[in-house]
Amino acid sequence: MTEKRTASTVEKQVPKTGPMSIAECKVQTIEHIEEVRKTIRWFTDKLTSRGVSHDRSKLESPEVEAFAEHTSRLAHLEYGSDAYNRELEELKTTLDHHYAKNRHHPEHFDNGINDMTLVDIVEMFCDWRAATKRNKNGNLLKSIEINAARFRIDRQLEQIFVNTAKSIDESE
Repeated sequence: MTEKRTASTVEKQVPKTGPMSIAECKVQTIEHIEEVRKTIRWFTDKLTSRGVSHDRSKLESPEVEAFAEHTSRLAHLEYGSDAYNRELEELKTTLDHHYAKNRHHPEHFDNGINDMTLVDIVEMFCDWRAATKRNKNGNLLKSIEINAARFRIDRQLEQIFVNTAKSIDESE
């Protein structure tokens, strides 16, 4: 009988006591590998879906009109600068709508980053990276630094972002 898996219960495959045969060891390892593959497929399916639906709310009213007016101005301002932040303040109503519709933004949640999933975090990171490409002096490492302070991201997660950014740069 197989039990349903939830975040708190996982079907456990406890090996018998004593040594197992090479064949038994291989079977258990293959089963483990398949479990890892299933979880990776779950992540890739979720991330692919997020990529398809990313920021769709920006294509419709009331967001599209406001972003049409402000996006080119934002592109010429340095991310995190006082002028950039003033421009965001003018977009506050639109941004509030956008954040409410898009869970890859910490502002979507009452507790910011702490309420996000790994899928949310990966989409957020990808969004930050893409945003640097359409911004004056765009720099992902600087963006990570600014956003770590802005969203009170702990040093460990900030370092994971930095490591990932460097890994992407090395692969291009």
